[in-house]
Amino acid sequence: MPAEESSAAPRGDRSRAAAAISRALAPPLLAGAAAPAPLGPALRVRAATGSRRPPVPRSKGRSTGTPRAPRGGGARRLYEQARRAWDRPLTAYYLILGAGLLITVLGLVMVYSASMIKALELDKPGTYFFRKQFLAAVIGAGLMALAARMPAKLHRAFAYPLLLGAVFLMVLVQVPGIGMSVNGNRNWLYLGGPFQLQPSEFGKLALVLWGADLLARKQDKRLLAQWKHMLVPLVPVAFMLLGLIMLGGDMGTAIILTAILFGLLWLAGAPTRLFAGVLGFAGVIAFVLIKTSPNRMSRLACIGASEPGPGDSCWQAVHGIYALASGGWFGSGLGASVEKWGQLPEPHTDFIFAITGEELGLAGTLSVLALFAALGYAGIRVAGRTEDPFVRYAAGGVTTWITAQAVINIGAVLGLLPIAGVPLPLFSYGGSALLPTMFAVGLLIAFAREDPAAKAALAMRRPGVRWKTMRRRVKKRPSGER
Repeated sequence: MPAEESSAAPRGDRSRAAAAISRALAPPLLAGAAAPAPLGPALRVRAATGSRRPPVPRSKGRSTGTPRAPRGGGARRLYEQARRAWDRPLTAYYLILGAGLLITVLGLVMVYSASMIKALELDKPGTYFFRKQFLAAVIGAGLMALAARMPAKLHRAFAYPLLLGAVFLMVLVQVPGIGMSVNGNRNWLYLGGPFQLQPSEFGKLALVLWGADLLARKQDKRLLAQWKHMLVPLVPVAFMLLGLIMLGGDMGTAIILTAILFGLLWLAGAPTRLFAGVLGFAGVIAFVLIKTSPNRMSRLACIGASEPGPGDSCWQAVHGIYALASGGWFGSGLGASVEKWGQLPEPHTDFIFAITGEELGLAGTLSVLALFAALGYAGIRVAGRTEDPFVRYAAGGVTTWITAQAVINIGAVLGLLPIAGVPLPLFSYGGSALLPTMFAVGLLIAFAREDPAAKAALAMRRPGVRWKTMRRRVKKRPSGER
């Protein structure tokens, strides 16, 4: 018994101590309030010892809403950010607008630099060619803004009058006393004063719009599955334009029109046999035209030439390579070209890319190539993401036109292709080439704006729309307070 009493006494003391601690920790009772429930054994032991359960660490996952950092560090994060920015609805819109304007502005700078000596040789002011190109660029900017605001239906209605007008002007070129020859090609109309017009440049735009409208209407009627509806009347009308151009001897423009025709047929889903047949027929005609012309044969022989050759037949091609080779990484500086002092013919038109390489170096030429690549990618993106057949054919035709002409011009300067006598789009001197090309860029801008996602993104950027949207989100309370 004494041993049991001695062991029971400490147990009672511990229970009384726990009860006292619980009474001390409990908040004071208000009048009329019920007494709190007594602490359980576990809580009494925890209160007596003063120990607490260690906090459970929260998992950084989906439950907390914290996104995990992408694997791969900063490079992976930058790649994801660039990919998201590239996939935004307005990417094509900004690429077309920015690349088109940058090429035009840089072209104005290079036209001024490359044409000063040529203007002085003609007893003209040094800014003679630059002022004419600047005036054409201002008019072209207005045409581009107009085309960017015109709906697709208005562009389609404009197709047939433009085609008829281009054909009429191209016929006038062949009328004696009205048409005039420049560098052996009879494809110009004299407008009075220093102004001339080359109707074949507007024939490119006419073929794009008319061909796109024709194929879109046939697709709506499900007629493109038959080869005769795919070819007629698209191919005969295109060959009529080619014939009018070749009457003046301008094979370079004829090549661009042929590329536009093949681009439209490709977008229309022409079978491989049909496409190969038209391509083979065009190749035979081109071979005959080249074989029967000593001038074209000499240009073909200058591909990859490193010396002027007998009679300086490859003088222009070789000096274009000299200009590019002497530019180095960053060029000799604006206005410091040597080849434009009478060594390189046509430094401000067909071979302006060579002067760009000499004065701005490899960095300048790669920048020009990057701008054309961005413009071409944006055009392909617009054509690939639309559901409107007219927009798809027109955007694809314009992209084929600008890309093919840039490749032919730059390839000739690099000595990889024969000199075709076509200007670099938006870059070379020539108002007749600049005006329809800037209108075509406006077409691409209009098509990029018509994309549903891009249209919604542009609408949300308007201040009025954003203010109305914010007002809709705020609901009025019954008391009139916000």
